[in-house]
Amino acid sequence: MSLSYTFRPMTTADLPLIRRWLREAHVREWWGDPDEQFTLVSGDLDEPAMDQFIVLADDKPFGYLQCYRLTAWNTGFGPQPEGTRGIDQFIGEGDMVGRGHGSAFIRQFVDDCFRHGLPRMVTDPDPLNARALRAYEKAGFVRDHMVDTPDGTALLMVREP
Repeated sequence: MSLSYTFRPMTTADLPLIRRWLREAHVREWWGDPDEQFTLVSGDLDEPAMDQFIVLADDKPFGYLQCYRLTAWNTGFGPQPEGTRGIDQFIGEGDMVGRGHGSAFIRQFVDDCFRHGLPRMVTDPDPLNARALRAYEKAGFVRDHMVDTPDGTALLMVREP
């Protein structure tokens, strides 16, 4: 993958795009009810612990990424180094799925966070989501342990600089 990705901070102007992406079958399969997820994602625009981005390839928006400080809602992750952040993401445009973009943009984003001093990045995909597991592993994450989350059991994956 030779593309360079851009991570533009999400704004309220992006909400119609996010709503459309959340309704796509390949996103809904792992993110769940589109209306419920839209309420959560749009509600997090003002959440100081959450940074949200639209991911672009060659100026074309195609994905969503959220990067958050570990807070009360991630206590199931166990002890983590001070400053650890978590990420979740999806590719909204179906024609971009299965082409290596996920692992490439995740790696680029996390590498940039490490250049700015981040000590560790974690993520917690559904252990049955083989595509996500493969993308995170290709982006340098390693499987750590199973965790209980509000959305059910997940696999904690960790990447360090």
